[in-house]
Amino acid sequence: MSMTLERIDQCKQILATKKPLTVGEVQQLKEYYRIGLTYTSNALEGNSLTETETKVVIEDGLTVSGKPLRDHLEALGHSSAYDHILTLVGQNNFTESDLLKLHHLFYHRIDGVHAGVYREERIIVTGTDFKFPNPSEVPVLMKEFFEQLIEQRKQLHPVVFAAWVHIRFVTIHPFIDGNGRLARLLMNLVLLQHGYIITLIPPILRYEYIRLVRAGNFGKCEEFYEFIAQCILESYKEYTRLLGLTAP
Repeated sequence: MSMTLERIDQCKQILATKKPLTVGEVQQLKEYYRIGLTYTSNALEGNSLTETETKVVIEDGLTVSGKPLRDHLEALGHSSAYDHILTLVGQNNFTESDLLKLHHLFYHRIDGVHAGVYREERIIVTGTDFKFPNPSEVPVLMKEFFEQLIEQRKQLHPVVFAAWVHIRFVTIHPFIDGNGRLARLLMNLVLLQHGYIITLIPPILRYEYIRLVRAGNFGKCEEFYEFIAQCILESYKEYTRLLGLTAP
C-alpha cells in the first residue's frame, strides 16, 4: 500500500510542476469529468445509460428512446450534485448540511419526500448478509461520522482518508437510496480538497468493487483502500493523456 501511495504522490508532484491550465482547459476538464463521473458512478448502480447517452441527457437535455425515466433523472441529479462538490473544494472539510444538500440535489427529481433526509425505514441490500443499521441508529452514527472526520483527516494519508470516508459512509447507509453515488462524490471531494484529481471507478470493475465494499462493511478495509489507490493511479494516467503529457 505504501508504494502505491508514493507513486500517487509522485504523480501529484510532477503535475504540480507543469504549466498551469488555461481557463478553457479547466472548463473542458470540468465537463469531461462531469460526464465521466456521472456515467461510471450511475453504471455501478445498474443505470443503463451509456457514456454517450449520459452526455446527451446532461448536455443536450434530450431523452434516450427505450431507456427508463429514472435513469435520465439519475444522470441529471448526479450532474447537479457534481456541480455542488466543486463549490466545496476550497473548504478543508464538509458538513452535514453539505451532505444533505448533495443528496437532495441528486435525489429530489426521483423522490422529493426522501431527498436530503435520513432514512426512516430499514433497508435490505441484495447480495450481502451485512445488517445495516436500523433507522433509529442513523442520526447517532452520522454524528459520530462527522466527529471522526476531523481526526481521521489528521491521521490518515489523504488517499486512505478518501477511501475511509467512502466505506464508512456506505456502511452506515444513511439514505433510502443513492448512498453509493454519494460515497463516491464525497471520496472525490476529499481528493480534490487535498489537491488530487477526480477518480473514476470503471463499471468493468463493478464485481471487484462490490466485493471489496462488502468486505469493508465488515471492517476488512485494506483491500478496498488498495483498490481505490489503484483507481487513482489509473486516473492520473488518463489525466496526463488528456493533457497530452507523458504519464508520470
